[in-house]
Amino acid sequence: MEWLHTLFFGNGIAHAVLTFALVITVGILLGKVKIGGVSLGITWILFVGIVLSHFGMTVDGEVRHFVQEFGLILFVFSIGLQVGPGFFASFKHGGMTLVMCAVAIVLLGVATAYVVHLVTGTPIPTMVGILSGAVTNTPGLGAAQQAYADASGIEDPTIALGYAVAYPLGVVGIIFTMIFIRYALRVKFEKEDEGLAALSREHKLADKVSVEFTNKTLDGRTVAYVRDLINRQFVISRILRPDGTISMADADSVIHLGDRLWVISQAEDIEAIVAFFGRRVEMTDEQWGNNTPNAELVSRRILITKSSLNGKKFSDLRLRTKYGITITRVNRAGVDLIPYQGLELQVGDRVMVVGPAKAVAQVADVLGNSLKKLNQPNLVTIFLGIALGVLLGSIPLLNVPQPVKLGLAGGPLIVAILIGRFGTHFHLVTYTTMSANLMLREIGIALFLAAVGIGAGDGFIDAIVDGGYRWIGYGVIITVLPLIIVALVARLWLKMNYYTLMGLIAGSTTDPPALAYANATAGNDMPAVGYSTVYPVVMFLRVLTAQIFILFAL
Repeated sequence: MEWLHTLFFGNGIAHAVLTFALVITVGILLGKVKIGGVSLGITWILFVGIVLSHFGMTVDGEVRHFVQEFGLILFVFSIGLQVGPGFFASFKHGGMTLVMCAVAIVLLGVATAYVVHLVTGTPIPTMVGILSGAVTNTPGLGAAQQAYADASGIEDPTIALGYAVAYPLGVVGIIFTMIFIRYALRVKFEKEDEGLAALSREHKLADKVSVEFTNKTLDGRTVAYVRDLINRQFVISRILRPDGTISMADADSVIHLGDRLWVISQAEDIEAIVAFFGRRVEMTDEQWGNNTPNAELVSRRILITKSSLNGKKFSDLRLRTKYGITITRVNRAGVDLIPYQGLELQVGDRVMVVGPAKAVAQVADVLGNSLKKLNQPNLVTIFLGIALGVLLGSIPLLNVPQPVKLGLAGGPLIVAILIGRFGTHFHLVTYTTMSANLMLREIGIALFLAAVGIGAGDGFIDAIVDGGYRWIGYGVIITVLPLIIVALVARLWLKMNYYTLMGLIAGSTTDPPALAYANATAGNDMPAVGYSTVYPVVMFLRVLTAQIFILFAL
């Protein structure tokens, strides 16, 4: 049975693969267990790795280090690709207030950790690990470990130990803050619901309205002529004539008094457009569709799946001129956009096309409309982005006193965000299905946590006995204090809706269990909106501040 002992407690590739597989499997199974409705989720992998390593199931340092860093790169890169398209848009539509509050939480957390370091004498590397665990931010942990190893040439196991000790009460502390704010400020959900519709409209980029044309000065003018007079982005989808016939509108369509227009525009521009054309009338989507004579006019949502169209503009395709159709909306990642001529298309966009059935079918062939093609992974973009990210992360930016680098966490994250937003300019296909992105992300974080746990197992019990239990209290302070301060300011001074505030709290700590609790409590998607608005900036800041904090001590 020597072979069995060697397989479990020896060295070699088979032993390493078996150890990682067991750690990840058991960790994921334990992550399904909930206590009081709260679970530590995938973070159980870290604790399982610590336990198995403590009892002798370790992995060669070089192999473990490679798995740890590569897993981290996969994790942060997939996050960057996902949030990249909305990264810069998060600063619009009232999101700047949320982002600034999240930045304040991040900086207050770093300041609190530094004060605890000064008061208690806890080494800064350990304190950074406690900080990452207290705010449940795994990329920050990875960035801190990598920055310390690059600067000193050795690894500090107390970084991972501090993270592991502080993490459990970090999750609880975040949810506790939401509950504390709710009862301390006597939040009434009925009042929050009153402002929910208005808050939702702030994030809605496209809206529809029916208008009766009464502007005598523009009687007999074309749609193109009228569009040039209004400094707004809008599309006239259809025209209902006084005799009851509906026609599809294009640039050459002539508008007469008494016509009814179906207009798609940004929500904030609707009132100005209505005032310019005439007066608002109430018509449902079904009325616009059901009145179509002989069913000549159809509407169809078409997927853009041809890679050759990635980065192309509507003006380049000339679909309206060639096929006589109208494009009324573009849906990208769940958000409706106004289809102006200069809009750059991305593979994965869903385009609403209105026109004769034959013409719409021809447009579908031009755009692709093949779900099968969307399921094919775009590996060139992923690995090219990783290569560029590693290159960027390796460039020395400052020398105070050690070279400051973005590292293997910050570099790929920034490149992924930029590719997600601007990749189409360079004809890079950035689309991945949500399931593919999630799979890549989960594999990456599982490998990273397993490697960190296996590396931290030796000495974990000794660290707790020798005073590490105090780290739990330090973590609670770092978790709760910044959240309560900023939450009170946001609620009392900025008058932030409580649902959005819960999303801010969960997003500023990048904590999925807290978001799940917020969504279940709110019963709507406003916490998710707040979470996604601040998440990209917070993820970037957590990685950057962790590295700066580490280098500050060296």
